[in-house]
Amino acid sequence: MSKPARRPSTPYFSSGPCAKRPGWSPQSLISAALGRSHRSREGKAKLVEVIDRTRRILAIPEDYRIGIVPASDTGAVEMALWSLLGPRPVDLLAWESFGAEWVSDVTKQLRLKDARAIKAPYGRLPDLAQVDWSHDVVFTWNGTTSGVRVPDGNWIPEAREGLAICDATSAVFAMDLPWRRLDVVTWSWQKVMGGEAAHGMLVLSPRAVARLESHVPAWPLPKIFRMTKDGKLIEGIFKGETINTPSLLCVEDQIDALKWGEQVGGLKGLIERSEANLAVLAAWVGKTQWVDFLAEDPRTRSCTSVCLKIVDPWFTGLSEGEQAEAAKRLAAMLEKERVAYDIGSYRDAPPGLRIWCGSTIETSDLLALTPWLDWAYGEVRDNFGKAA
Repeated sequence: MSKPARRPSTPYFSSGPCAKRPGWSPQSLISAALGRSHRSREGKAKLVEVIDRTRRILAIPEDYRIGIVPASDTGAVEMALWSLLGPRPVDLLAWESFGAEWVSDVTKQLRLKDARAIKAPYGRLPDLAQVDWSHDVVFTWNGTTSGVRVPDGNWIPEAREGLAICDATSAVFAMDLPWRRLDVVTWSWQKVMGGEAAHGMLVLSPRAVARLESHVPAWPLPKIFRMTKDGKLIEGIFKGETINTPSLLCVEDQIDALKWGEQVGGLKGLIERSEANLAVLAAWVGKTQWVDFLAEDPRTRSCTSVCLKIVDPWFTGLSEGEQAEAAKRLAAMLEKERVAYDIGSYRDAPPGLRIWCGSTIETSDLLALTPWLDWAYGEVRDNFGKAA
């Protein structure tokens, strides 16, 4: 097969940091409050703008707090786990690597004895019916490294005793989250909206705030995790007074991304863009024999981090090491051609591809990409094992 004539207009299909919005350039950051304190009137106004625009686009309830916190989504999740867990048993759902990380943190670092892991292998969801909502529950909405998402929020009761703690970093802005069924939601700027790294977002329900104000953890809390003082929530964290110094360049970039999100139709438009991208890959997978979705149930297929497995008998007949090498060559070939960067599967996932289809990706670029995937796979299959 000859090389396709048409190339994607941009090769950025990484699952994090993700592609910038269409039309982005450094000129988009010209209004950044560089050289100013984040505590200055201008600096704080920028931080408050991020919070306010986020609330409007996502329709987050007015009585939910929204904070900008250190250390990306990981920092936001860790703040929640270390600050909130302890009073109740906890159920931990894991069906890919990041969910497994939260299991490890709770059981090995916090060492909670009344913690239960409910797991599933890559490509599947755990049995959600096993969840006990008298417990606190920790889960990812979308498994970034498996391409498996929960289909909806109906499995989460509105009347629940425990807290629903949701890592939504590759879901928010591309999937519809039922806020009243969630008590803690976290994400990072560098995922769906293509912002810059190192900043996390933390949303707390009134129930989560009540837990913070009534529960004192049995372990010491680092400064960057502390959200209360003298038994009361530090409200400033949720009004633009960040715990540590944020990058005002990154803040400006996030404002730019949020403005773009408003321009393309807000949450509805962002979701439609991501779902249209998934549809392009679904149509291609449907007519392509060598590849399939890693997510077994179509209802659980992610529309952002689309994970694909190679099902060609030639590939499945290889040893595990050979499969990993072949998949690595496939991704490297596409990168060398400057067609697609960083689309190899996550290191802990089955060998294959992971193609970001979030809202900042153009459907036309995915239509241009799929012939290149066929070409590159054919080249790897036909030349694997041959002397260099």
